[in-house]
Amino acid sequence: MAEIQFKEITKRYPDGFEAVKAIDLDIGDGEFMILVGPSGCGKSTALRMVAGLEDITSGDLIIGGERVNDLAPRERDIAMVFQNYALYPHMTVRDNMGFALKLAKTDKGEIDRKVNEAADILDLKQHLERKPANLSGGQRQRVAMGRAIVRDPKAFLMDEPLSNLDAKLRVQMRTEVARIQRTLGTTMVYVTHDQTEAMTLGDRVAVMRAGLIQQVDTPANLYDNPQNLFVAGFIGSPSMNFVPGRLEGDTVKLPFGDTPLPDALRSQLQRDGGQGARDVIVGIRPEHFEDAAVEGEATHDRVKFRTKVDVVESMGSEIYVYFDIEHQGVESAELTELAKDAGMEDLPSHGEGQQVVARLSAESKAKPGSEVELTIETSQMKLFATDTGRSMTVPAA
Repeated sequence: MAEIQFKEITKRYPDGFEAVKAIDLDIGDGEFMILVGPSGCGKSTALRMVAGLEDITSGDLIIGGERVNDLAPRERDIAMVFQNYALYPHMTVRDNMGFALKLAKTDKGEIDRKVNEAADILDLKQHLERKPANLSGGQRQRVAMGRAIVRDPKAFLMDEPLSNLDAKLRVQMRTEVARIQRTLGTTMVYVTHDQTEAMTLGDRVAVMRAGLIQQVDTPANLYDNPQNLFVAGFIGSPSMNFVPGRLEGDTVKLPFGDTPLPDALRSQLQRDGGQGARDVIVGIRPEHFEDAAVEGEATHDRVKFRTKVDVVESMGSEIYVYFDIEHQGVESAELTELAKDAGMEDLPSHGEGQQVVARLSAESKAKPGSEVELTIETSQMKLFATDTGRSMTVPAA
């Protein structure tokens, strides 16, 4: 096992494009670190620099206390698993898993021992004499992981290893990857664009955008305390709703109506020296809405409003209710990039309105075309600066 340190690492291509921009990141010995972000954010480039498959333009990469910038991939003692399995079709599972050890002229008895140990961990013992063509997608991916495990490397690098699997198998393999990492205790760096994978797998998650790390934290803290609009919008499904607001004294003016500023938010703003009326961007997660008929009487930290329901999606244990608010919405570079990544930038607009999604209890009687009275848990609102997109209610790390 080994600690991995990025120290001001930059990757600049000959045409001047910077894929990774002076990132600093310390990955602890035995830690499961996730790099997540939209396509083109630099996460795979960062991983490939650790593997030695991309040259480092500037900065230092330290693995196990040793600077490895100039070491060849085979000299770094790391193992990489890609999204395509890259298995040899004419070889059995046993031979595929042991091939790298065979090339290294490892004793056959030692190869068999390591392959059998890995097969035990991966539940592949019954498949060792089969060929890849006779395996399912999940089994092939486990063989690819087994090929990495038998090498007993300092660290595992995984580049979107589950993206070629169907949805149900992806969920199953997520639990397998987590179990394997806990069993082995080896440092693992895992790249994905899927924020659900990031939130369910990692000890810590580094959210990247345009070559920069936006925030590194535990999954729970990323969700509860995003430091900027991009992290707030990227983490969570359905995504956080962003609506325009205005601070005036102890009141937040929202498209839903005016609400008193919750004590915790007011205290944070006072600590940061925020005074005077100003426009803000307000973030509200879907689960912080509720049907007033289910919720009962609104408490001091909840505000009621009525709205017309546009679309209802039943998820069994809960429902997603979509409705419009009469406002043109908020504009920011972070939100534009999020919409582009989600393929939503070309969707038709809602005229003068903005769509909002609420996650409600299954007991709600909300129906498309009907009116419903909803409440908002105002203590859970997030406030962001309109100019920088920085959180006004979460202290900077």
